[in-house]
Amino acid sequence: MRPTIKDIAQRAEVSKTTVSFALNDPSRISRVTYERIMAIVHELGYVPNPVARTLTTKRLGALGLLLPQASAEALRNPYLWEVIRGIGEACETGEFSLVILPPIQGRIIEAARRAFVDGLVTIGVGPGHEVVELLNRLRIPFVTIDGAAAESTVNIGIDDEAAAYALMRYVLGLGHRRIAILPLKPETLNLPEKRFSLVSNRRLAGFSRALSEYNLDLESPGVQTVPVECSLDGGQQAALRLLHGGEAPTAILALADAVAFGVYEACRTLGFSIPGDLSVTGFDDLASASLAFPPLTTVRQPGSEKGRVAASLVIEILEGRPAAPRILETELVIRGSTATPRTGTLGLSPGNGEL
Repeated sequence: MRPTIKDIAQRAEVSKTTVSFALNDPSRISRVTYERIMAIVHELGYVPNPVARTLTTKRLGALGLLLPQASAEALRNPYLWEVIRGIGEACETGEFSLVILPPIQGRIIEAARRAFVDGLVTIGVGPGHEVVELLNRLRIPFVTIDGAAAESTVNIGIDDEAAAYALMRYVLGLGHRRIAILPLKPETLNLPEKRFSLVSNRRLAGFSRALSEYNLDLESPGVQTVPVECSLDGGQQAALRLLHGGEAPTAILALADAVAFGVYEACRTLGFSIPGDLSVTGFDDLASASLAFPPLTTVRQPGSEKGRVAASLVIEILEGRPAAPRILETELVIRGSTATPRTGTLGLSPGNGEL
């Protein structure tokens, strides 16, 4: 027969309330009493009834992560795994389970409506997003990552505009004027007909500010912007198209390391040298960025820290403590994938670069 809290209380000669404190809030009883009760819990093999525990604690013991797109797409992004790792660390410390919540029928708000969790972490949603309005209306604690801080939201992010400005200014300083930018295709859904990316918009603003200092802009003849899927294949296919022709770029700025690695693959296919024929930059500084050949110039941003801080703040809100938005540090990491621009045009060997 399955042991109950009453069985434990009788064996330990304490009240059922004291046993409940031992299981759910040990700070309310002495260390000696806690250890005696827990020894009996282990001896009897007691497993809490999750429904009863929920009624007692008024919590489910779970935090949810709302994915901005379908799992098959989102989880191809290695940077997202860094964020999830950080969320998982905070959940483990706070003794919460982590529930991954992809959009339902293509809509994040449907996943939010059906989420059976104590609190949520969202990615890339701003104050005007329908999910934010829903969660505030339902009084579900949540923290956004890469969203926007406002009275209605607590956001954890970086200064994307400043980071992109520093990256573009460095590339322009090397002498590049034929530049291709590979922002990520908008991934965050609001209404079905409206897609947007707060992160891409802010980074493009940073690029634009740096270009203006050289009397250029995103529409200048030598500057191209080609949105891509956040994957190696997305970067590879874009680069194969861009590198055909005499006016091919001398530098490609990818807004994710995974995309930059796709550019590397395209260069290998075409027989081009990095950085001799083409300078390449990324954004994230994944562990593999320093191991690439040549090592990738990129912007280091703290993915796991974003996740850890966001989930920790959700837990703090659940405990009744105030939470404030955070801007985390970035760093431009210069490695071997960038150099001064080549002279002349790129030449394709016969048979190379077939599309």
